[in-house]
Amino acid sequence: MKILFASSEATPLIKTGGLADVAGSLPTALNHIGQDCRLILPGYPDVLEKAENLTKLATLEIAGEKSPVHLLKGSSGPHKVPLYVVDAPHRFKRPGNPYLSPEGVNWPDNAERFSLFCHAVAELATNRIEHDWVPDVVHANDWQTGLIAPLLSMEKKRPATLFTIHNLAYQGLYDQATFQRLGLPDHLWSYHHLEFHGQLSFIKGGIALSDRVNTVSPSYATEIKTAEFGYGLEGLLNHRKDHFTGVLNGIDYHAWDPLTDKHIYTPFSVERFSEKRKNKLALQREYGLPEDEHIQLLGYIGRLVDQKGVDLILQILPGIMDAGVQMVMLGSGNKDLEHALEKISNRYHSRVGVYIGYDESLSHRIEAGCDCFLMPSRFEPCGLNQMYSLRYGTVPIVRRTGGLADTVVDVNPSTLANGSATGFVFENADASSLWGAVEHAINFYRRSSTDWEILARTGMQQDFSWEASAQHYLELYQTAMDEPGL
Repeated sequence: MKILFASSEATPLIKTGGLADVAGSLPTALNHIGQDCRLILPGYPDVLEKAENLTKLATLEIAGEKSPVHLLKGSSGPHKVPLYVVDAPHRFKRPGNPYLSPEGVNWPDNAERFSLFCHAVAELATNRIEHDWVPDVVHANDWQTGLIAPLLSMEKKRPATLFTIHNLAYQGLYDQATFQRLGLPDHLWSYHHLEFHGQLSFIKGGIALSDRVNTVSPSYATEIKTAEFGYGLEGLLNHRKDHFTGVLNGIDYHAWDPLTDKHIYTPFSVERFSEKRKNKLALQREYGLPEDEHIQLLGYIGRLVDQKGVDLILQILPGIMDAGVQMVMLGSGNKDLEHALEKISNRYHSRVGVYIGYDESLSHRIEAGCDCFLMPSRFEPCGLNQMYSLRYGTVPIVRRTGGLADTVVDVNPSTLANGSATGFVFENADASSLWGAVEHAINFYRRSSTDWEILARTGMQQDFSWEASAQHYLELYQTAMDEPGL
């Protein structure tokens, strides 16, 4: 099957979040099971620098764009995933990240930037460039690719389309003047297509006009069909329920393997679990904390935003400190949260280590060195860090929501008895509930090192590799081809 995978980011070329991990891993997994999956990305500076063997394939004529737009071809990453790059320097050659300026503000022409990208994908998908490869299906991801299905829906002959929602909170909303400025056909300004309460909604276009729609965990698929999590799109998602499903993300077990990970201090495995403590001591040293393998060490990696429950962590940090536990954190985001964490780190410098920013190598060392990993998310479409944590014997403490609910089995008498427990799960998004789970983890850790090792090693033996997820996606692609949803 020929699959064109459209994304606004993908590891190892460009990353701001979990979408990049998926876009970097799923095409590889699909190719490993005999498919022909190719990735297409915007031509950011990092992509142009890190992609291999880029050559010009075509010059594209994109309506409304006066500057040249070129389509390049090359490959990405150690697995040499075939890659197309939409090279439009006037839209993508900028400092900052794919969506924000260096000052942390949305680029004012983001609508134009990703509209251009969607038009370029449609050009390739319908073979208007006379290329020798035409996809059977286009797999679009998140709002930045939301116009691809609407554009393809107007073609007499087109590939099947799948649209994946990685986070419904980010929708690509713009005013009607932007819709008109993008030169989109008038009929798409409709309640059934792109219009959403008087605004242009990129993500609604992907949901409304793709043959199939999915999101990244079964629980999140259920949650976003409700008013609490649906952001006003729950009605459309329920309308499309027969064409909408949840497929749990996998993780790249080649990049995340404690036995072969080049980023960590000492390799370890289920059979060599005792070596994990050396990673803990080294991580304590790296963060300037007292080195003591017996002090329980908690970790957090992620965006510093309310969605992730970082404010809840801040509320219970004094209690964690009073309990004699250490905490290390890695992330960036809300400036108030950044400042609050730096302040508490200065106050409890022997207990809390904070790194503001992102460091991929350090994220591996945190996963390898910590005893527990905190993910108190208010909502979490899938989440990857809890799966990385399980892989590295770092017991997750999570809220029962989205993919966290689908991947972590709570420690309780029955799950301990049947050997299925892998972490600590709490219900409500408040500091009291989070503290209850953390306190449970602290007491369990101190009660028996043997029981703790059994719990951690059980997590390490879970299988969240991409192979099973890739097979589910293959079935979705086939269904989209056999039974178009429009």
